[in-house]
Amino acid sequence: MRPLQMVDTKNQYQKIKKEVDEAVIAVLNSSQFIGGKVVNNFAEHLANYNGSKHVIPCANGTDALQIAMMALGIKAGDEVITPSFTYIATVEVAALLGITPVFVEVDPKTFCIDPEVIEKAITPKTKAIVPVHLYGQAANMEAIMAIASKYNLYVIEDNAQAIGSDFFFSDGTQKKTGSIGHIGCTSFYPSKNLGAFGDGGAMFTDDDELAITLRMIASHGQSSRRYYHDVVGCNSRLDAVQAAILDIKLGHLDEYIQARRKAADFYDKSFSGNKHIEIPFRAENNTHVFHQYTLILHDVNRDQLNLFLAEKGIPSMIYYPVPAHKQKMFEQFGSDKIELPITDWLTQRVISLPMHTELDEEQQQFIVNHVLEFINQSSI
Repeated sequence: MRPLQMVDTKNQYQKIKKEVDEAVIAVLNSSQFIGGKVVNNFAEHLANYNGSKHVIPCANGTDALQIAMMALGIKAGDEVITPSFTYIATVEVAALLGITPVFVEVDPKTFCIDPEVIEKAITPKTKAIVPVHLYGQAANMEAIMAIASKYNLYVIEDNAQAIGSDFFFSDGTQKKTGSIGHIGCTSFYPSKNLGAFGDGGAMFTDDDELAITLRMIASHGQSSRRYYHDVVGCNSRLDAVQAAILDIKLGHLDEYIQARRKAADFYDKSFSGNKHIEIPFRAENNTHVFHQYTLILHDVNRDQLNLFLAEKGIPSMIYYPVPAHKQKMFEQFGSDKIELPITDWLTQRVISLPMHTELDEEQQQFIVNHVLEFINQSSI
């Protein structure tokens, strides 16, 4: 059996090595490493895939979120509503800009922001909602967009973990996550479903004027006229080598998603019916792309299971052991005093198993056997 990895980027690369190597060498031979045709082609292809009018590449997913808030004019003293159960980047950028993150609960089944609590958190200072499509499952964007429309708020989708997911509206229309809100943001960190061989990110929008502003901010606030800077910006660029690699991998993205779903089906079948294991929920209004395969454990010592699996050569991860509202960096906003019992409950019980495109049944059976071994022993 091949050694187990939480994410196996090496073997994924081997399958597309010829395509990737040729694309990278072409960039090296062109000597056009920043911007240019390769980056523009990737942006166009990604826009077509995602059903977005504009894609603006940038240096990473964190920059994408920051630039989005800057482009929308959200400033110090304003508020954005966001889940606490997320990676820190989602809310770190708000604090960096002096914006107050207002943390709310998530749906305990989907792990995504609960639309029912958003409305109660809106104040005169609220400017945007930042839903996170966590672990590959989409937040309820139909409900979120309705609330945003009612209160004239922006929606910034954090789509770093769910690129390729389809959301189905009640009227029968269908959209990719990241193309629904005013701005969608994604990351191309190597472990992502569409991952580069370094860092990278992108922003999606259908708004022509907003697209111009996003591009300006990502390029030092520079307009189409070089050395003329209209707004305060930053330096955030996707390099051509990464764009070339991503363009190849974009052509395989649906194939990768199917591989992840197949692996998730195997796990589901193996764990279904065990009273100590709650398998990932699959909402009917979207397609889960399984960036992570995350279990909720009941009456099981999660941390001991994590250690037990490590001893057997099985990686597992806890995403995320400390919710954002309890992080020291947000004490300045008094967030440590708010109560989010569902979020706290989940952070004590979730565990993610290996999930990637290269998992085979032998590896998964080995993982499943040892998870069940620990649970059966500990529950005797």
